[in-house]
Amino acid sequence: MTTIVVVKKGSQIAIAADSQTTFGDDQKLLAGYDPHHNKIFRQGDSYLAIAGSAAHDLVLQSVLKGVHNKDFSSRQGLFDTFRKLHPKLKEQFYLRPEEEEDDPYESSQMMVVVANVHGIFGVYPMREVYEFSRFWAIGSGRKFAMGAMYVAYEQDLSAEEIARIGIQAGCEFDVSSSLPMTLYTIDTAIAVAKD
Repeated sequence: MTTIVVVKKGSQIAIAADSQTTFGDDQKLLAGYDPHHNKIFRQGDSYLAIAGSAAHDLVLQSVLKGVHNKDFSSRQGLFDTFRKLHPKLKEQFYLRPEEEEDDPYESSQMMVVVANVHGIFGVYPMREVYEFSRFWAIGSGRKFAMGAMYVAYEQDLSAEEIARIGIQAGCEFDVSSSLPMTLYTIDTAIAVAKD
């Protein structure tokens, strides 16, 4: 799968991801063989990254182009946006929304993290939306990343440095994550000053 992290500290927000694609349990595609290894994409003023099937990347980027009034600025805005996406994912991209028989809602089959001047967010398969105050990680390397960022967060480090530590830990111990990493930062103080 992957290791993807988001970190918010002071006036800086960072989002970072590893670069490995994994096929099943026994084959990997490393960055040197993949000219499209960046797992983070930009949508307006937001950065998004997805854990799950590699197909989700192009599908989500494509479906977002057809949605008007996208709102990534809050939990409610993200929920409304992803609620609009779900029928399009089924009708236009043939999403199979089945997971467990007793699930209360159809699944969108993807976990997405979002970073922008408004904060750091996670959208889960049944369109649950969380806002995180410090840091979070998704993907198969998430537990290693979370532990490393937990230890690093109270140190005198920036959001970017903490995100780097999270990705490095994920890549060190998770078989489905590898360096190099891709990392983007947002300075919320500069963004607020521009408004």
